[in-house]
Amino acid sequence: MPARKKSGRKSGRRRYGEAAGKTVESAMRRRKRGTLKSGKGGKGGTVKSRKQAIAIGLSEARKKGAKVPPKKAA
Repeated sequence: MPARKKSGRKSGRRRYGEAAGKTVESAMRRRKRGTLKSGKGGKGGTVKSRKQAIAIGLSEARKKGAKVPPKKAA
């Protein structure tokens, strides 16, 4: 039998912690209610984009010290 090719993922390693998921979940809920704002101090406009809500949630999780991979360099 030929050897099976391994997928790119490493087994047993979680990229994001549980706390990070909860923070993103909270951000998504706030987006649905229309209370999620972009920008410092919530002075920006209301967030409509799903992707932007996830990014805000991950950013908040990072600030709290949850297990989240660092931002990719531009």
